[in-house]
Parts: sequence; C-alpha cells; structure tokens
Amino acid sequence: MSRDCNTGGSRRDVLFGAIAGVVTLAPGITLTTFGAAQAKPAGEPVSSKIRWGLLVDVGKCKPDCDACIKACAQENGLTTTSRPEIDAQWIRKVTLRDRQSGVTRTTVAMCQHCENPPCVDVCPTGASFRREDGIVLVDKHICIGCRYCMMACPFKARSFVHEDHDDQTTAAPRGKGVVESCNFCVTRVDAGKKPACVEACAGKGGGALTFGDLNDPDSDLSRALKTLPTAQLRSYLELNQGVRYANLK
Repeated sequence: MSRDCNTGGSRRDVLFGAIAGVVTLAPGITLTTFGAAQAKPAGEPVSSKIRWGLLVDVGKCKPDCDACIKACAQENGLTTTSRPEIDAQWIRKVTLRDRQSGVTRTTVAMCQHCENPPCVDVCPTGASFRREDGIVLVDKHICIGCRYCMMACPFKARSFVHEDHDDQTTAAPRGKGVVESCNFCVTRVDAGKKPACVEACAGKGGGALTFGDLNDPDSDLSRALKTLPTAQLRSYLELNQGVRYANLK
C-alpha cells in the first residue's frame, strides 16, 4: 500500500516517527526508542563528518585465533548458560577462496556497515537503520522479526534470536524474536573507545584489526589504508562498506 494513499499515515510512517523520540503509550507511560536521536548523549549528536570503519589485515589474522570472537561475545552478552549450541556470533571466522587462483584465506566477517545497506532498504518498519556516522543498527523496539534483512544481507551477517536470554548486558540488551548483528560496539564508540574486538585483537591476537574514522586523513585507519592495497567483499554490489580487507590475495 502506498504511504501517500492513507491520510492517517501508514504503520511505517508511525514507526519511523517513533525512532527519533519518546512514544506516549498511555498517560504517564512512555517508551524511549533507540533511534538516531538517542544514539549519543544530549549535546553530542552523531554527524556525517565522521564515518566509522574497520580494516581487517588478513595477513595478520591467525587461523586459530578467536580473541575477537570471545571479546565480542563477552561485551554483548552473546553466550547462554543453558544452550551453548545456539550462541550467536556477531563476528565469525570464514574461509575466503579466490575463484581464479584457488588461493584461500582465513579471516573474520561481520556486519560490513554499508553506505547503502540492503538490510535497511527491505526493512518494513524502519528497525534497520544507518546512523549518520555510518554505523548500521537494529532498533529492537520496533523489529518485528520478519527477517527480511537477513535474506537481503549479502554477507550473512545477521542472526535471529530464537530463545529468551538471562545474561543481558546494558550495552546490548537482547530479546527473543528480533534480529541482531555487529554494531561496532556502538556504546563504546560513543564513549570514545574502540570496539571490543579491536582491543582484544591488539592485546591477544595479531593486531589484525584497525578501527577509526574513514573521513579523517590522520586517523590510524586512514593511514593504514594509504599504505596497504585493500578490497571490499563483493565489491561488485557497490555498497561501499565501512569494513575493508588487506592482503586478501
């Protein structure tokens, strides 16, 4: 149904409006949403002047190292004490193979934080959205669990929460029936820190992950990109991901 045909506004319009503010459910009862307006403390709005990105140096990513995966799980409460077999992984080890040469490389994959994210395009409620600083998020208040975004993601970076979890964290609350994915540890980034995976890789891994502002020519990330030939996964899709890879071949 066209959004212009309904003079009362479509459900999508109502939900989009809810993303950026406080919804009154009943007198004295309000729901604060997780949209862009609440993404950072008052007085510190996100800005398109910054675009957060990540460089993965495949040459430094050891096949048997899982420091980043463990750090991500701990930071975001991705483990469960009852059924470890359903633990989510927002960052995971993958094997990439060059079709022409047959060369394989082991590295990590996660949400690629695209400039033009397909997950946002297909979301019927606006729950999937991209912040001005390039971080792609899921507003779990209005996610209806349709999983369209999971089907649209070319990188298989999103997962569905099938069961209740009793190990919630304040940084990344999880709920049954919604979709989730890597969010660059957004609360840490907003506090001036690096994502947990990056810090863990620097300490216990091989230093394969570099995080920073793609728009800042003096950031560690930009400097690394100037010295290393890099590539984007499935670049032919022209999504302009925030995650880049070095030494893929």
